[in-house]
Amino acid sequence: MTPLRFTKSSYVKLHLTVAQLGLCSSVVHFAFSVKKANIFLEMAIKMKKKNLIKETNKIFWKFVLVYKWQGFLTFGAIGVATVLEIIEPLYFKKLFDSIEAKTADLPYLFSLFSTIVLVAVGYWFFWRVATYANVYFQTNVKQALYQYCFEKLHLHSVGFFADNFAGSLTRKVNKYDRAFETVADEIAWGFYTAGIRIVVVVGILLYYYPTIAFILIGWLCIYITFQVLFSKYKLRYDRVRSELETKSTGYLADTIANNFNLKVFASYKREVAGFANLLKDWRTAFIKSWNLSVLAEAIQGALMISLRMTFLGLSVYFWHKGRFSAGDIVLIYQYTNIVFSRLWDMGRNIRRTYEAYADAVEMTEILTTPYEVADKGTKQLKVTEGKIVFDKVSFAYPNGQEIFKDFSLTIKPGEKIALVGTSGAGKSTLTKLLLRFTNLTSGAILVDGEDISKVTQDSLRKMIGYVPQEPVLFHRTLMENIRYGKPNATEAEVIAAAKKAHCHEFITSFSEGYDTYVGERGVKLSGGERQRVAIARAMLKDAPVLILDEATSSLDSESEKYIQEALHELFQHKTVLVIAHRLSTVMEMDRIVVLEEGGIVEEGTHQELLEKQNGIYKKLWNIQSGNYL
Repeated sequence: MTPLRFTKSSYVKLHLTVAQLGLCSSVVHFAFSVKKANIFLEMAIKMKKKNLIKETNKIFWKFVLVYKWQGFLTFGAIGVATVLEIIEPLYFKKLFDSIEAKTADLPYLFSLFSTIVLVAVGYWFFWRVATYANVYFQTNVKQALYQYCFEKLHLHSVGFFADNFAGSLTRKVNKYDRAFETVADEIAWGFYTAGIRIVVVVGILLYYYPTIAFILIGWLCIYITFQVLFSKYKLRYDRVRSELETKSTGYLADTIANNFNLKVFASYKREVAGFANLLKDWRTAFIKSWNLSVLAEAIQGALMISLRMTFLGLSVYFWHKGRFSAGDIVLIYQYTNIVFSRLWDMGRNIRRTYEAYADAVEMTEILTTPYEVADKGTKQLKVTEGKIVFDKVSFAYPNGQEIFKDFSLTIKPGEKIALVGTSGAGKSTLTKLLLRFTNLTSGAILVDGEDISKVTQDSLRKMIGYVPQEPVLFHRTLMENIRYGKPNATEAEVIAAAKKAHCHEFITSFSEGYDTYVGERGVKLSGGERQRVAIARAMLKDAPVLILDEATSSLDSESEKYIQEALHELFQHKTVLVIAHRLSTVMEMDRIVVLEEGGIVEEGTHQELLEKQNGIYKKLWNIQSGNYL
């Protein structure tokens, strides 16, 4: 996203946007630098466009309802335990009043003591039920949320992942389920218990001590209003802190993945300095957020001390007037402690809840973002012949760069086509459009007469074997990586495919053979070894349409010779689309299509193209065959 310039006009925009959100515009002056003001403006506009907290709650609630009975048990047990805890001080009042009056006999005192014990055992039991039920409730919802994030995230297009760091996305998912845990904890053990305590305590105080109760009600209105407004104000700073945490994780993951480049370009110190600058911004935002928490606790502490002293003074005054007994003072003191303990935590509960939402909304934004490439129905593609038609295809990138305009090409069933041309001519883009990694601007691509935009992406890609120029492997065993093309393949089938792709030789040289782990993205293998594994995977898949994007570019000449022999076998009864810069690999194709600036400039067999005077293909062939490259 292009950074916003914080000009006078954008300063006014920030005032207006914040005001429309129902917030005090004076907080803009709290932005401690022009850079931070720009961040707040972007964030305020984003929050105005989409209520991400509301969307987050919708997603959380969706999965809470799945496990509602475990939730009911948790909250029911919490409610009973909380009420029993509040009832207990009433019996203490009776006990102290009886002791002070010196009129109660021993059996009565013993019955009061027994009742207090039973109440204590009761709330102990129900707290245990609540905590036990909560373990299953929260872990089930967290598991469901994690699974939901995994499923929804991977439905985004290839372009989405090209625009986002893998480390940042991973951190967003991790923070999402932790955010639910925090919100659920604060609601169950914070707001819910505090609400019950306050309602019951106020009710009892209204019955016994109306004056004390009305003072408490007025004080509660002031206290809770302050906490909610202050937490909303602090939320914007928590968002900045959370976003900078994600950026720092993405930066770290990017440098780890590119550690080889750090060493080759001797850029260690430069990257360390870059990471330090990012952490400096994070530290500034974190300190700002933390200082606001400290300020909030200082204010709420002052409010509590004022109320405590007020109640203490009134209690002494009413006792002196003979209106309060010792039991009354004990009851008020206990209820004051009950309310204060919950309210002190409530301030922290509110702030932690908003901090959790600040962590969650990053992932919510991804979960609620429409997919760039989405299925329009459930129709499955069935390939019987393998005819491919590019019908007046136009395509441009989001930045406006046009690649194809009214491009047309027909590939006959079983035809072997080679796409040739200089870099940027559109060869790889054409294959990505066929795989539907992105949407067309206009036109259509047909496979056996079916528009690929009207069938499911999975059914389309199951019909296509694809070997990219730079194959990426999972950090799994070689057996698992090859079998990825056909999950139900037997071990014998995997080994047969590996032999055809000339993988078997180097695989068996490893001490663990096919059980060897290849490292993240296959880094433990050479480029040529990774490419041969990718070819073996495509051979095992045995799809009716095959795309090879510079599939032999990382192979040495001897290995390429063997692979070419294997590919000839693989090509049988398939429609094949080959991209190659090394023209020696396309000599035997049925047709060679030469692309230039998104259009077809030449096509024909190898021999036919060589006979064209001043032809582009002939020029490229002469350069390569003359050992110029």
